[in-house]
Amino acid sequence: MQKINLAAKLAQFDTHWDPKVVASYNGNDVMVVKFQGAFPYHSHADTDDFFLVLAGDVTMDYEGAESVTFGPGELVIVPAGTVHRPRAEDEAHVLLIEPKGEPNTGNSGAPAAAKDHI
Repeated sequence: MQKINLAAKLAQFDTHWDPKVVASYNGNDVMVVKFQGAFPYHSHADTDDFFLVLAGDVTMDYEGAESVTFGPGELVIVPAGTVHRPRAEDEAHVLLIEPKGEPNTGNSGAPAAAKDHI
């Protein structure tokens, strides 16, 4: 029952594509992450993906559909089963919400991030 300063949490690490859990609720992890470059295309069969940009710009590429670029204060929810790839030309700070234990790499075959708590 204490406030969480997202900027202070983001200042604790410099890595990209390495989400850090800052809170949990109702079986979900609330995470902050830094994006730069392109993440592998992947999907999550059983869960939607929630992306809220805090700083910078993110482009969400979709297999077979038009890409969407969104910036600070904007969010995108990727429906379960949708093949997608987030990317950011310059560093972007993003808030993610997903079920505990859901690998950030989905079905891509890439190793999943540890999702440390900070």
